[in-house]
Amino acid sequence: MATLFYQGHGSFRLETAQGKVIYVDPFAGEGYDKPADLILVTHDHYDHNCIDKPARAPGCALITWKEALEGGHYGQFTLGDIQVQAVPAGNKNHDPSCCVGFVITLDGVTVYASGDTSLIPAMEEILAPMKLDYAILPIDGVYNMDASEASHCAAVIGARHSIPVHTCPSDNGRLYDPENAARFQCDGRILVSPGETISL
Repeated sequence: MATLFYQGHGSFRLETAQGKVIYVDPFAGEGYDKPADLILVTHDHYDHNCIDKPARAPGCALITWKEALEGGHYGQFTLGDIQVQAVPAGNKNHDPSCCVGFVITLDGVTVYASGDTSLIPAMEEILAPMKLDYAILPIDGVYNMDASEASHCAAVIGARHSIPVHTCPSDNGRLYDPENAARFQCDGRILVSPGETISL
């Protein structure tokens, strides 16, 4: 069974049942010791783009927003049994031409890593029809949407479960704000604290 390990802020690690390791937006917390088979970076802000932080397995692939949005087209990528589909992302603080989200399929489970975003048409037009298993959404309310808007996004996307991350700005020195996370309300909500692992 695949797992998700939350490092804090917008950073998390996925691992397949076969031991393939994926890091998404490496920056915060601990737990970068497992060698990466794939590193995904949604955009170039410092708090999502510490690509040298994870250990790397031989042949590790790095997919950033540059590769994912090459020529204005959202790319699809395959690494063994792992599939990655880039999708739109953005808001007033994040130029949509310089950031993406990722839909990651591993062990038959679909995980939407939104990166930094707010409500966008792609959530209804692209993501909802995918019938996702997990949606991982930012809720800081400073550089991204707040918990209320993120709750609405979760309803629009309709994933089986939704997880709030990026619960406070990185410049306040905290990895996680449990009070703000609790404001995120939707069907299938899962609250994950930094250092916690869940089975997908």
